[in-house]
Formats: sequence, structure tokens, C-alpha cells
Amino acid sequence: MSTSSTRAVRAGRRTVDIHRPDKVLFPEDGITKADLAAYYRAVAPHMLPHLRGRPLMLERLPDGIGGPRFMQKDTPAGYPDWVHRVEVAKEGGTVTHTVCDDTATLVHLADQACVTLHRWQSRTGHLETPDRMVFDLDPAGDDFDAVRRAAHRLGELLDALRLPSTLMTTGSRGLHVIVPLDGQSDFDEVRAFAHDVAATLAAAHPRELTTAARKQARGDRLYLDVQRNGYAQTAVAPYSVRARPGAPVATPLRWDQLDDPATQARRWTVTTALEQARSGPWDGSTARPRALGPARRRLDALR
Repeated sequence: MSTSSTRAVRAGRRTVDIHRPDKVLFPEDGITKADLAAYYRAVAPHMLPHLRGRPLMLERLPDGIGGPRFMQKDTPAGYPDWVHRVEVAKEGGTVTHTVCDDTATLVHLADQACVTLHRWQSRTGHLETPDRMVFDLDPAGDDFDAVRRAAHRLGELLDALRLPSTLMTTGSRGLHVIVPLDGQSDFDEVRAFAHDVAATLAAAHPRELTTAARKQARGDRLYLDVQRNGYAQTAVAPYSVRARPGAPVATPLRWDQLDDPATQARRWTVTTALEQARSGPWDGSTARPRALGPARRRLDALR
């Protein structure tokens, strides 16, 4: 039943209420909470494989992208019992993260004005051992040509290390280059390896690339950010909407799409990302996880 204040949405085997469905979350674009829920419901078959079993940090904007922003780790007591949770150790206690394993949870999070989902690099049951390594290519400005060059150089280095990689726009300014891992290395090993890969690349191209964490030290160079590879660190999940005008989406793409003049960090939005998802940009590329041991030996031989 639909009313002016609540709209029932069928999501898998459940019906989820969207409260204040006409609440505008993206004022310049007229995108409402109901629109956000509809997008996440539609993209769920493509998005859920990248979310299942992973603790999430939720980026909520109850008053839309012009209002306050909340980064939510702990799951509120009022969330439905059928929303999965995982208790994670932290210094001095624990945090009970939300885990999105089904379409109903994805739609419920949209009802909570969760615009963006940020995921761990590991899954429940194996929280200490990531199965993804992430390189965030963060340009100093909005220069996507610099991002393209950096992605090609990083991809070539990873190829030399015999590590397959996939690409995803961030929906903001840059790209994520993601390497599937076999889950046998811990976070410290993965982050140290990612740091050494980034340092090797920056040393080869010191005028264009940097690993300097401090913005003042980067100048106009692109930052090779590997900090998302630490324990409890998160990266934006594939097909997440970003809280920016136009409702851009963090979207997987094929390597052969990188040099398309139309490709940039905010190319795909809530109105176009589903078509890209249906094209299967990562088909056949995410099922080849690798161990870091052989790659570490190859990297050390290059340095």
C-alpha cells in the first residue's frame, strides 16, 4: 500500500517500506529517496556479489546531499532483525557492522538515506585476511588524463607481477584498481605490498605520481593511495551512488573502456550505471585470485 508518507516496495522475498519516498535527496537533479531505492533494487543482482559477507560503513544523508553527512559503522538497534550484522573487534571494544546480503537490506538502507556504501576488503569468517587489494588513483584536480596514464602504468606493473586487475570509477575524481587475492595474506602484508608497488611506480614517474599522504607534499601530482588496504579500512563499493550533483555511481569498467573519451570518474550515474552493469564489465576477471608470495618475489627482483 502506498501513502504520501510511506511506499511499500517488494524486494526479493520481503516487502520494505520507504518512508517519505518523495523526499528529494539530490536537489539539482530532482532525485528522490524512492528513486534511490529503485536504483538499488534494480542494480542489486550486480552489486550484491561485491557486498555479501562484508562489513559496511554507511554514508547517510537524511536531508539530502546539501545537508549533514553521517558515516555510520555501528548498526542501530532499530534495524530489522533480518538485516545481517557482524561484530568486529576494535581498540577498546567492538563494533556491530551492517552486512548487506540481500536486496531487501539494500532497499532498507536506501530508506535510511544511505546514499553510499563503503565495504571492507575482507569477509565475515576471514576478517583478518583480505581478498581484495585496492589502489586509489586520486588526482590533484579533475584531470582524468592523469588518471588514465596512472592506471595504464599501474596495470602494466601488475601484469608484470602476474596479478590480474580490474578498474572501477569512483564516482568522484579518480579510479580504483582492484586486485583479487586468495585470502592467505593478512592486512599488514597486503598493505606493505601495495605500498611497495605504489612506491616503485612513483619512483619511475616522480613528476606525475606520489605516495605522499600529506596534501601539501603532493603538489599537482596524482596520489597513489593504498591506505584502504588496512584492517577496518573501507573503499566505496561497486555500483554505489556518490553524494554529488548528478548522482554519479562508482562503476566497474573494462580496461578497453579506459581510453574512451567519454570515460571519466563521474561518467555513469543512477540513470546509466545499470546499463553498464548489465554489460558485465568484470565478467571473467574477478574469479582469478592470486597469492602475494610469487608477486612479492617478482616485485623485489624489479626494485
